[in-house]
Amino acid sequence: MNQREDAPLSRDAEDHPVAIAADAAGAAGPMAEAPPPPRSPVAESAMGRSHPHESARAQVAGSAHYIDDLPEVKGTLYAAPILSPVAHGRLNGVDATAALALPGVRGVVLSADVPGDKMLAAFAHDEPVFATDSVHHVGQVVGLMVADSVMGARRAARQVKLDIAPLPAVLTVQDALAAQSYVLPPVFVRRGDAAAALAAAPHRLQGAFEVGGQEHFYLEGQIAYALPLEQRQWWIYSSTQHPGEVQHWVAHALNIENHAVRVECRRMGGGFGGKETQAGHLAVWAAVAANKFKCPVKLRLDRDDDFMVTGKRHPFAYEYDVGFGEDGRITGLQLSMAANCGFSADLSGPVADRAVFHCDNAYFLEHVDIASYRCRTNTQSHTAFRGFGGPQGVIAIEAILGDIARALGRDALDVRMANLYGLQDRNVTHYQMAVEDNILHDLLPKLEQSARYRQRQAAISAWNEGNASLKRGLAITPVKFGISFTATLFNQAGALVHVYTDGSVQVNHGGTEMGQGLHTKVAQIVADELGVPFARVLVTASDTGKVPNASATAASSGTDLNGRAAQFAARHVRDNLAAFVCGLDGCGAGSIRFAGGQVISPKAVRAWDDVVQQAYANRIQLWSDGFYRTPKIHYDKTTLTGRPFYYFAYGAACTEVAIDTATGESRVLAVDILHDVGHSINPAIDIGQIEGGFVQGMGWLTTEQLVWNDKGLLTTHAPSTYKIPATGDVPAHFRVDLWPEANREDNVGGSKAVGEPPFMLAVSVYEALRNAIAAGRGCGGRVELTAPATAENVLRALGRLPSV
Repeated sequence: MNQREDAPLSRDAEDHPVAIAADAAGAAGPMAEAPPPPRSPVAESAMGRSHPHESARAQVAGSAHYIDDLPEVKGTLYAAPILSPVAHGRLNGVDATAALALPGVRGVVLSADVPGDKMLAAFAHDEPVFATDSVHHVGQVVGLMVADSVMGARRAARQVKLDIAPLPAVLTVQDALAAQSYVLPPVFVRRGDAAAALAAAPHRLQGAFEVGGQEHFYLEGQIAYALPLEQRQWWIYSSTQHPGEVQHWVAHALNIENHAVRVECRRMGGGFGGKETQAGHLAVWAAVAANKFKCPVKLRLDRDDDFMVTGKRHPFAYEYDVGFGEDGRITGLQLSMAANCGFSADLSGPVADRAVFHCDNAYFLEHVDIASYRCRTNTQSHTAFRGFGGPQGVIAIEAILGDIARALGRDALDVRMANLYGLQDRNVTHYQMAVEDNILHDLLPKLEQSARYRQRQAAISAWNEGNASLKRGLAITPVKFGISFTATLFNQAGALVHVYTDGSVQVNHGGTEMGQGLHTKVAQIVADELGVPFARVLVTASDTGKVPNASATAASSGTDLNGRAAQFAARHVRDNLAAFVCGLDGCGAGSIRFAGGQVISPKAVRAWDDVVQQAYANRIQLWSDGFYRTPKIHYDKTTLTGRPFYYFAYGAACTEVAIDTATGESRVLAVDILHDVGHSINPAIDIGQIEGGFVQGMGWLTTEQLVWNDKGLLTTHAPSTYKIPATGDVPAHFRVDLWPEANREDNVGGSKAVGEPPFMLAVSVYEALRNAIAAGRGCGGRVELTAPATAENVLRALGRLPSV
């Protein structure tokens, strides 16, 4: 590995450049019976180097295939959804007469056309394939129109008339709580005696606030292409993070066995959690249509329909009562978190559970009482999103600590440091997991120093004193994020490694590529395990016909699980070759090394390709499977206690912002990040994930506002009304450093997960904005800022607009 020692890696620092690896070329000559004493080749490891993304060149050149780029089979038809215009009502009839009269229209697909279960094979079994006797949100899919062209199907879908008798709709969390409308029962987690601790606290503070949802806004929208094969078999192309679930859902809807359905995904144009379960809907709808018309059917949602049909990040509402001492240390906390889940459960249970797990973030809570409500509303069924409930938990405690700091007139970083998990004591979470790998006591002071936090705080205070309209704010917030699926059974993975007779290597694993570089990292791992150049390894499309029962690529565990499984598969092949070479040279298997495209024994140095060819000639197995299950994890899902995570990933961000108190406009001025990825397998990819995660989190908390009107219609359903961050929103000063320490658990290459943890670093933006607002108000105490911090919400927090 090329990046050790005790100094953090930096994207910007000249003394720590990101290396771009060259192929480790050069093979030894032909096999020799009596070679001179071998000299070990000088070879660079593939891991620890910034190899370009395996599809980068193809993507830039436009030659990387997504599902809509694949050649279509002759006779392919196209489907478009028929959407409910009513948030809640009785579905009395569907009149497709006008639609069927349009040229090129082949027919309509409704619930009666589903040959299997009319309900999706989802966890809670509470969501119909197509609406039957009732509708539950504006945009619910009632059926499909199928036509000879994409636009013909879409025009036809808009001509269908639905007879719906409206019923009362629950549209807000507050209404759901009042009606006790839940998709799943509430969950309560308690430790100690929070009520007594609150009563005895030197200081006490109550508050309430809300954070909004977030649209995934993947560049490639939801899409599926269903091809009927012979003998009731199916081939499904799906832009999905979970091919195994798509396979199961399609088989369930068609009333066939899983083995008859093959699901393939070469890559997605983004996922962010939105294609974990909800890609399955598209695949089922396309397959049901293909089954009815006995020909291939493609279904691709346009952007507006994608907004209206699919779920978002769960909006949350919070209430808290906190007791604390003079130093800001929390002595007791009662916290209520209400998640807007939409009309069905989807993944709301585990999302809300993870919010419970992460509402401590980096801080010890001795006496705590947490209530988690999973509210049913007549909106889209909200689903997985990067962080999976973690951001909604983290922001709760960070907001509370920010309020405590202002109430005491203390610096918020000092308050945060006072509440950190301890190194020897105060190190057990409220769900009874010991925090054994805490590095924040070292990481936070390092960032404080490198970001010049204290000096900048003084300068900002002076600025705010001298500027009546423009106010600045600065904040450092940490993150402690648990890595593993909270559903323990998903923490397993399989892979196949094939070595061909020319020495090239093919890998297939259960993970999916959505732009995050998973395939690149897996190729690096396998290359090092076999001692071959990175360029010799090819990772192929995710395919249920190769690796069965694969878990979703989610929970930041893609590399942890699939990388380790691929490493084990490669190790089996390597061991076969080592045993073969030992037989040739009469040495022990432990004396054989693989490096630089060569196989080195005490007696000879041989080219990898030569060894592979000779092994094949001697009937040595050159392929193998690998399997990995995450160790140490266990927890009781009824009490939410145990060890749900294998390890924690840590980080911290220092963010400076400015607001215009007259208009409510805000801008992020500077960001400094110090983040823990263990020993990075690919520094460039990891830094890219940190940057992207932070900016996406910044969007969630500043500009990405979802607005439903009083009829339940999502009015922000297009790029014209929904604003994700653009390049102009990224500050000129954006520094990312990597913490150099290896993962203390036995993870692949000493690495740590990087997909989700950086998202929560953006909570520093929210806290910096609240500090700027406090300066604008000229008083301490609570700052109630509804996220996202749009101009209107900033003005409300300043007291310049009435609350809504």
